[in-house]
Amino acid sequence: MNIYSPKQIATILNVSTTTLRRYEEQDLIPDVPRTKSNHRFYTSIHLQAFTTIRALLKGYDIPIVYEVMRMIKNANIEKALWSVNKQQFDLQVEKQRVEEILTMIQRANFTSYKNIKFKKHISIGEAAKIAGVNTSAIRHWENEGLIHSERNKENGYRMFTIPELRKILVISTLRKTVYYIDNMKQLLEDLDTQSHIKIERTFQLALENLNNQLLLQFKGITELTKYISFYQEINI
Repeated sequence: MNIYSPKQIATILNVSTTTLRRYEEQDLIPDVPRTKSNHRFYTSIHLQAFTTIRALLKGYDIPIVYEVMRMIKNANIEKALWSVNKQQFDLQVEKQRVEEILTMIQRANFTSYKNIKFKKHISIGEAAKIAGVNTSAIRHWENEGLIHSERNKENGYRMFTIPELRKILVISTLRKTVYYIDNMKQLLEDLDTQSHIKIERTFQLALENLNNQLLLQFKGITELTKYISFYQEINI
């Protein structure tokens, strides 16, 4: 059995010993043994556990990674794998959404999305449902000057035209890849003027990022599989 000090593991993975300690405190790795003088030391399964965490974090959200590692520690292997599979499914859904919105932008006549026929004016609740976001997100985008609403003369509620709804769909799709408000404003101005070159390029970049994330997810799964095998061998 190989034995490692915290500093050795930190050097191998290019992280700090504080990071390793945090993973341990978060209950993500097997229980850590100690020497007679009460110094912690790690074994090969700990090295693989840390390696798995670092690999998974490149392709999966932090809460998912932490949840999966805790499940494995508690021998809930199948549940852990289904959690990983769920986020891969979510990535697939996001990719489909990016492709659908890109096709929508390229269409001259935008009157429906996901079989929903649009009215001339759409409430903020309807817009949020179509875009798959909270109404608070739409209000924030309006405050930032990205979109503009009209007011219903009868009740004063926000109403959005179809061109503004299209902007909402673009923002909701690219918000993870276009970080700067000014960049987003320029893209939306191009959308207004039917100049789609930059927008299409941005969507292609979003698809490339999703492809890269998928690759990282599979690399994480490779390390996760090794860890599960290691864990099962030790606990037979």
